[in-house]
This record gives sequence, C-alpha cells and structure tokens, in this order.
Amino acid sequence: MQFASRLDNVETSAIRELFKLLGTPGIISFAGGFPDSAMFDVEGLKEASAKALAEEPGGALQYGATEGYEPLRTQLSAFMKTKGVEVDPSGLIVTTGSQQALDLLGKTLISPGDKVIVEGPTFLATIQCFRLYGAQLISAPVDADGVRTDELEKLIAEHKPKFVYLIPTFGNPSGAMLSLERRRKVLEMAVRYQTLIVEDDPYGDLYFDQAPPPSIMALTKDVPGSRALVAHCGSLSKVLSPGLRIGWMIGPAELLAKATMCKQFSDAHTSTFAQATAAQYLKSGRMPATLAHVREVYAERARAMGEALQRELGDAITFTQPGGGLFFWARLTGAGGKVADANVLAKRAIEKLVAFVPGAPFFAEKPDVATLRLSFATANVEKIHEGIARLGTAL
Repeated sequence: MQFASRLDNVETSAIRELFKLLGTPGIISFAGGFPDSAMFDVEGLKEASAKALAEEPGGALQYGATEGYEPLRTQLSAFMKTKGVEVDPSGLIVTTGSQQALDLLGKTLISPGDKVIVEGPTFLATIQCFRLYGAQLISAPVDADGVRTDELEKLIAEHKPKFVYLIPTFGNPSGAMLSLERRRKVLEMAVRYQTLIVEDDPYGDLYFDQAPPPSIMALTKDVPGSRALVAHCGSLSKVLSPGLRIGWMIGPAELLAKATMCKQFSDAHTSTFAQATAAQYLKSGRMPATLAHVREVYAERARAMGEALQRELGDAITFTQPGGGLFFWARLTGAGGKVADANVLAKRAIEKLVAFVPGAPFFAEKPDVATLRLSFATANVEKIHEGIARLGTAL
C-alpha cells in the first residue's frame, strides 16, 4: 500500500510506544501526561449531563453548529473573562480538545516548507502535527523563565516564520513559566515583525502557591496592535476531564473562519452532548472548588517529587521546581560517573519497575539526550517516594 508522502517525516509518538511497556505488574509510572482520574468531579459531571438532557435534549443530542454550542461558547467567554480576556462568544470556536485546535492551525496556516518557530523542548504532538503539514520547525531555547526572548527575536528576524508556537505557562514538557517581562516582549515582537503568536494554555489554571502572570492573550490590551496577532488555545482536559474532549480557540476573525471551514471537513462539530455537559458544569459554579482541590493535591505531589529527586539522585540531576502544571523537566549531569543518557536510564528504570519519558523526542532540532520528563500527577506521595528511590537505584 502506498501512503501519502506527508507521512514520511512523522514518527509514532515515543510516549505512546513507551506505554506498551507499562502493563508490567508493579510498575510505577511517571511517564504519562494525564491528570489523575481521582480528581474528576464525577458528581458534578453527572448533575451537569442530567441537566443538559433535561433542559435542552434536542440541543444536546442533535447535530450542532461547527463553531460550537452557543451556551458553551457563552460560558467559555465568561470563563476567559475571569482570566482577564474579553472575548465575545462569537470570537471563539469550540474544538475537540485543544489538540484539534493545533491541527486546525496546521491545516489553515502551514504550506509545505513554511517555517514555524517552537520552543526547544515543546509538546511532542505539536512537532508531529506541524511536520505532517510540511512545516520546517525551528527551536527557540527555553530556560527556567520560559522561552529566551533574546534568542527568539533573532530567530524571528532571520527566518520570518509563519507563526511562533509557545506554551508559556507550565509548559509540556519544560514545566517553565514565561515571565511577565518576557510575555510583554513576545507581544512587542509580534507587532514589530507582524508575526502571529500561538499561545497554547492547557495548564494555566494548575498553579500551586502563586497565580501565573496574565496570559499572552490577556496582555494584548496593554500592547497596541497585538490582539490581531495572537491565537489562544484553551482546554478543559487537564482541569475537568480529558474524556469530554472540550477545547477552544480564540483568534483573528479570518483565522477562525478558515479553521471553522476545515473543522467542517473533519468532524462537523465537537460532540454536542459533551459541549452541553461542559456548559452546564461551568454554569453550576463548581469549577473554582474543583480547581482549588486539584491545585492542592498536585502541589503536594510536586513538592514530594522535588524532595525525592534531590535526596535520591543528588548532583546527578538538575531541575527547576515547577510552580504548577503536571511535569518536572530534568537533566542528567553524569556526576560521579553516573549515566548521562536518559534513553539508557529509561531502559534501566523499566527493569527497576519505574518509568519516565526521555527528553530527546521533545526537541524539533538538536535533541538533548541528557533530558527527561517526569509527571507527578497520577502517583500519590508514597508512590512518588518509592518510584524516585527506584530511579536512584537504576541510575
């Protein structure tokens, strides 16, 4: 069978391949990027779905508008307002998870050979998605304060990219949070070079001790001319339920129109039942309490993992303690003659019944084999202590 040439430069996800090894009894996994299913507000979602069926069964069960179910768009508009973004319900479209928003951006913006700047490292599915549409990906380096704007500006000036893709708040996999100063610089660059900035924000509500700076989209009101140069992708997957598959995209009207057209070709519309359920949930006012609980649990687990890494691996690993999100991004130093290749360590770790994701696949260019990603989301404190102890033994 002869497949499309666009598949030639796309590989199966290294994370998905790793999951095949995770069925071993007794394994402790820090590999996934999932939220903890114990955090789902099952009762709240039951009530929301029942209300959706009771109040507007036709709307919940019938075909719907490609742009999204109007009551949900209204609720998402109100939700974004609590985060400093003024957007009319007509100014956003509902997507099947924020993953679909990225796919729609690829379909509408990328022609084969177009240059796109991403962070190094960045979300693996983004690398795969944009490459599928023929993008030439260019990596901008990241440190503890997010993408290095000095280097980013050089890359924008040199390559004149179709757009720049960033995960500024508790990025996957970096866990980094772009500083307020750098967020403003990104917007100033967008205006200066007339370059679209795509802000992916699935983790912004999962902060621990201190709320992050306003999103790049929220800051556009402070930088004249920048609002038309920002697309913002949001999601309920990490804060409510991935199974609902509810995401959204805010952006320039012409971009949303093209994205809506492409969405018509792929799925007609996101599940109206899921949208109606999400609308009722947001309307119920339960989200703040749900978020408070999730933040408390994840903060405790993140502290436990940071302490355990320092205790068990010492100077053989470096990392920045995350202030939110789901991930630790770490780098092996090779201190004391210990292994400095995360791929080698990953194999040893599986033998010790603990798993993580090597960091190299998260780089679109110049992969760093010493890096690794660990998620603390789905393991309790006891399992984190045991799992990191096993990792120390493997090292």
